[in-house]
Amino acid sequence: MKAIDEPGFWDASALVPLCLRQGASSKVQRYLEIYPIVVWWSTEVEMCSAFARERRMENISAADHDWAVARLRLLKAHWSEVLPSNDMRAAAIGLLEKYPLRSADSLQLAAALAWSQGRPANRIFLCADKRLNAAAGSEGFTVLSTNTEGSPTNRRD
Repeated sequence: MKAIDEPGFWDASALVPLCLRQGASSKVQRYLEIYPIVVWWSTEVEMCSAFARERRMENISAADHDWAVARLRLLKAHWSEVLPSNDMRAAAIGLLEKYPLRSADSLQLAAALAWSQGRPANRIFLCADKRLNAAAGSEGFTVLSTNTEGSPTNRRD
């Protein structure tokens, strides 16, 4: 598959399988070949948190951890980042009133809405979190679930 002109907004949960071997890794790799990456400002921190948690739990070796961090650096060199703003913070607070999201997820969705300039129709949102996928779909994004257990309505996978 070949990348298209229109990027997708990638939640950290969608990117982690590109760095650590997981059930969704093959599926996410196919999406990467099609949708250039746009992320929220703190995505790198979220991904490093996931790698460190897997290492602490002894689910991955030190070498796997180091490889994941190196892969993250490679991905980061090619992604576009949505920077924080006061408007985005206000939007995230509003999303918390509308949807059962965690604070970091409301910031992810607010960043995606800022990236889409408030016009999410026909914009791709990639994520493994069911609640965040549902909220993104309700906001009008085309959601591509990277969860191997399925995805909510508005899915396209």
